[in-house]
Amino acid sequence: MAASTILTGKLPSVLGSVALAGLGMGIYSRYVMNVAHADSGAPLKAFGSGPAFLSLQLQSSEVVNHNTKKLRFALPTDGHVSGLALTYETGILELMVKKYPNGKQSTHLHSLQPGDYLRFVTPIPGYKWTPNKHSDVTLIAGGAGITPMYQLIQGILHNPEDKTRITLVFGVNTDADVLLKSEFEDFERRFPSRFKAIYTVSNPVPGSPYPKGYVTKDLLSKEIESSKGY
Repeated sequence: MAASTILTGKLPSVLGSVALAGLGMGIYSRYVMNVAHADSGAPLKAFGSGPAFLSLQLQSSEVVNHNTKKLRFALPTDGHVSGLALTYETGILELMVKKYPNGKQSTHLHSLQPGDYLRFVTPIPGYKWTPNKHSDVTLIAGGAGITPMYQLIQGILHNPEDKTRITLVFGVNTDADVLLKSEFEDFERRFPSRFKAIYTVSNPVPGSPYPKGYVTKDLLSKEIESSKGY
């Protein structure tokens, strides 16, 4: 078996972050299989390779944990897709935003209410993932850096032509920082031979289901070796 390829949370472009009025934020965009395509061809893209000047309305705001919210914006029409890499859902764009102490932009985003508008002024070039380029990949993420990894994982797993096996190593500070846990558990149930998530928490609560520790060389060596052939 070929050696695992290791990718960290600092992927370029959309698979790293979206620049929004000077703010870096991760994309959380859900994949759905029943994507509607227009008879005339591919759906319209809200964001392309050039600058975008869009004002999108917030549909909903969901509290994820003590400092993170999931913001769901309506695209210009129900027939639009975002145009961002490995995202296919029509009509909406979902962002997962972490609020930072004294962070002006993240504080503003957390203050938005459904019905409010947000202006997007940014070029968003796409990240090019090549299906089946690697037989196995290990993705390493910390904290809010999980969002680009989620985007990549869902894109790989829902492509029937892509057979890449994925090991995710996710390190966080506290139990509450384990974002997207239910989504990853769902992937493990649906793709048991292709996806495995490993968690490590530096300050777990008493009785935590997660092991205490950090993402270290020893942890990576152990988990990558044990994940071969799962």
